[in-house]
Amino acid sequence: MEIAICPKCNDQEGIVKSGIVNNKQRYLCKRCAYHFTVRKVGKKIDNYYIVKAIQLYLEGLSLREIERVLGVSHSTISNWIKKYNIRKPDLNVYDPTYKIVTFEEMQAFLSNRDVYTDKGVIITELGSKFLVIRWNKAGGN
Repeated sequence: MEIAICPKCNDQEGIVKSGIVNNKQRYLCKRCAYHFTVRKVGKKIDNYYIVKAIQLYLEGLSLREIERVLGVSHSTISNWIKKYNIRKPDLNVYDPTYKIVTFEEMQAFLSNRDVYTDKGVIITELGSKFLVIRWNKAGGN
């Protein structure tokens, strides 16, 4: 038997089945006379992806670009942005580009100083690879 706990009074001893509603078992708490169904436990996404998605969003990537990089739905990312009340900074003066590279490619990238001198660069781990975000001032090289 499923162990149901009353969401109102947290009692678990006086819980009895009380019919079916929308194909879900309904329960009654005898202690507080509250009817409820057991909540569906949704898919939990690791906080790592939430943090990475918000970082990328703040760096100027679009929701769909972040979706392609992380493999998480752009709708989910949008919900996280709303949930945590994230405000995108004004990036009108920047033109970010990003690239996913291996460790060896990142070493080659960093060995060329012209690639990142006088430019903004962020490198972050992305599983076994690295995400390199680089931006120039608009109209710059």
